[in-house]
Amino acid sequence: MAIITISREMGTGAYKIAQDVAKKLRYTLVDGVKLADHAHKYGLSPEILERVDEKPPVYMTAEDRRQAAHLATIELALLDFARKGNVILYGRGGQDLLIGMSNVLRIRFNAPFEERVEKFAEREWMDPELARHLIRKCDHQRGGFIHFYFNRDWKDPLGYDLVFNTSQLSAGSIVDCIVAAAKDPQLKEAEASSMALLEDIILSKRVETELLKSDRLDYLHFRITSSNSEVTLSGHVHSEEERNAAVDIITRVKDVKKVQDHLQVVGFSSSHRE
Repeated sequence: MAIITISREMGTGAYKIAQDVAKKLRYTLVDGVKLADHAHKYGLSPEILERVDEKPPVYMTAEDRRQAAHLATIELALLDFARKGNVILYGRGGQDLLIGMSNVLRIRFNAPFEERVEKFAEREWMDPELARHLIRKCDHQRGGFIHFYFNRDWKDPLGYDLVFNTSQLSAGSIVDCIVAAAKDPQLKEAEASSMALLEDIILSKRVETELLKSDRLDYLHFRITSSNSEVTLSGHVHSEEERNAAVDIITRVKDVKKVQDHLQVVGFSSSHRE
């Protein structure tokens, strides 16, 4: 059946719906708790997860590069879950991470702001004004993460297959709708080609992660694509040394059989940095 991704505004009740869908479909719900349970397998500590999860890097300092590498590692964990199938990827840009895959059912939950405030404040026994502050902050952070990291408007409905206003529909009817959509034969038919694409996405992400971890490169001003274990680089670097380093790093990544180097060397003076 389809891989399901969920994007949600805070206070919409999306998590309980996701739990109910997972139970009905016998899917694995990959949320923050699930990621934390598996983080050690990827060299990620609870402190790292807390610091970087769904927070956009800015790629300016060495610390930013480390944050970006940690984010890429989180994405590798999500991709590994997706590879196993029968999963719900909860948040973390899953709909954009699996871009191009036709067996993915992309879900979005929203609701009017004040209704979300009321529900959240009631659920958490919280002052409404504090709830407003937290929801605004959370919406801004999640929307900023998608905008910066995936270059997409978080609220654009074209990024999703189903968009639910949880103030208008009951949780039960939403769950039934998602379960029915996940069983659509069209999604099943796309599974074989989509899983082949997923392997290419995983390899590209492995390459990106290793490049971000390396101190042999200054900035990553290039595009990484993969197809059948062949990695193609395009864009530019600042020296032949960086170019050779990038190719060398990539050739050492697991499952890479060939590297197509289309990088251009563009001179850059460190005195221009601000």
